[in-house]
Amino acid sequence: MLAISTPAVTPATALAAGAVLALTIGNPAPKLSASAGQWLLQAAVVGLGFGMPLTAVIAAGRSGVGYTVAGVATAIILGLLLGRWLKVEGQTSVLITAGTSICGGSAIAAVGPAIGARAEAMGVSLATVFVLNAVALYLFPAIGHWLHLSQHQFAIWAAVAIHDTSSVVGAAAGYGPVALEQATVLKLARALWILPMTLVAAAVARRRDPLQSGSSRLPIPWFIGLFVLAAVSRSILPATAAPALDGAVRLARWMLVLTLFLIGAGLTRATLRSVGTRPLVQGLLLWIAVASLSLLVVWRWVGL
Repeated sequence: MLAISTPAVTPATALAAGAVLALTIGNPAPKLSASAGQWLLQAAVVGLGFGMPLTAVIAAGRSGVGYTVAGVATAIILGLLLGRWLKVEGQTSVLITAGTSICGGSAIAAVGPAIGARAEAMGVSLATVFVLNAVALYLFPAIGHWLHLSQHQFAIWAAVAIHDTSSVVGAAAGYGPVALEQATVLKLARALWILPMTLVAAAVARRRDPLQSGSSRLPIPWFIGLFVLAAVSRSILPATAAPALDGAVRLARWMLVLTLFLIGAGLTRATLRSVGTRPLVQGLLLWIAVASLSLLVVWRWVGL
């Protein structure tokens, strides 16, 4: 664990180290590592806000929010159509679509209880998104460098096409500081869609089955508000506070590396076995379609 926390370890290396640990020795506390990883990720995102003045946050959001909205809408439509075409079980199809279009495991965890999803559907969809998410952390930076994408272009592409916040931030962190800042802002804007997606999914489920008893608890991503407050503090605090704020940013990047190690530790043999063929094909085809379309747009029409 101490070796993972050294500055030389990249997010991609940390994820690989966690996966190797899980697939060889095994993860002795999978529930604890998953819970700790979620809290560490949220703390890391808030910490990154201390390095971004509010003006930079607004500028990044303004430049890419349209692409984010278009990406979410496209993914939802394509995901539901693919699920029907492949005859994927209904709840699993909805959950994979939610995870791909909005925010990976967080979206699945929010939408699942709202539609009364069975444990099997939750497990299959989470495993599918998890595997593809891990691949994206390595694949996207390689493609970005191959196509000579600018940090701005890569930030938009990663924020639109990668599932989880952890992999978006991890991939962008390895691409450059500007990519990290902009991708974080755009990914958080995309994560806000969890709330309306959950409300709509719950309403549709109850309309189809009035006896459906999904959870009425709505997910509120409070850490996004804390990220904005951190950016505000960067803007209004005197210059003498800069060293402390920079220290918070360095701590946040260390927490991100540790988060990805814990996420990698969740890639157990049981997780891989739980991925069904049709759900995996749905998730893979949807991911390829969204990633390809968004890459084409970013590469051809987004300025450097």
